Amino acid sequence: MQEELFTIGRFARLCRLSVKQLRHYDETGLLTPARVDADSGYRYYAPEQARDALTIALLRGMDLPLAVISRALTAQPESRARILRAERDRLAERVTRDQARLGMLERLAEGGLPGYEVTMGREPERRLAVLRAVCSPDEVGAKVGECVGRLLPVLSEAGVGWEPPLWGLYPLDLNERLEIAVGAQPLRDGAAPGPEFVVLPGGPVAETVHIGPYAQLPLAYNALFAAVHERGLHPRAPVREAYLVGPAEAPQEELMTRLIVPVEEDAA
Repeated sequence: MQEELFTIGRFARLCRLSVKQLRHYDETGLLTPARVDADSGYRYYAPEQARDALTIALLRGMDLPLAVISRALTAQPESRARILRAERDRLAERVTRDQARLGMLERLAEGGLPGYEVTMGREPERRLAVLRAVCSPDEVGAKVGECVGRLLPVLSEAGVGWEPPLWGLYPLDLNERLEIAVGAQPLRDGAAPGPEFVVLPGGPVAETVHIGPYAQLPLAYNALFAAVHERGLHPRAPVREAYLVGPAEAPQEELMTRLIVPVEEDAA
């Protein structure tokens, strides 16, 4: 007895998908019909395909990419679990970013752009032991934490020690891949396995202080770079962050970060 097949319209209603979606899933190879009529081109689906179709609808409702759904459908249970957990982690990171943006929007809605005092000064030459990392803008916080966790024990074990605060060094342009560095100023001369020792040149800088979560640092950078350009100055890399009060010392609302941008006047 031949198995009953559903027309694309009936199958779409059964699986809470649109005909347009089913056609797209067929074209991309995600869900191929059980049979396609050679003369009319009509698509027909088998009842056992309903589970995959419903799963696709469920995962698309969670905004999972089609490529990920395709891998999950064809994977063995253990691999499928890894794929879905990776997407869970991606979603959690996005939620964290969105919460930070909500916090900034609320702060802007309540009082407009925060008033940051931007001052001009001179920064002395500094010798730092640094660890470098390459990451996306969204990964900066995690990478900084990793570098701090590696850097400080190495300096301590080498007997070099370090003088607070910790430093973050960043490029001017926030591209898809950034090279960042985390540094500490050694208490004494010496070598330590792993860190690179660099000298940050002294010179004129524009600076301000941000009090609050790291996620709201863009508000401070907005004021800082606006002041730099209004004064006709040119910013120079690396942008420096000095973590005066860190997460181990205070709650998020009381973190204190000094933002420093080396500058030079327009030669013209």
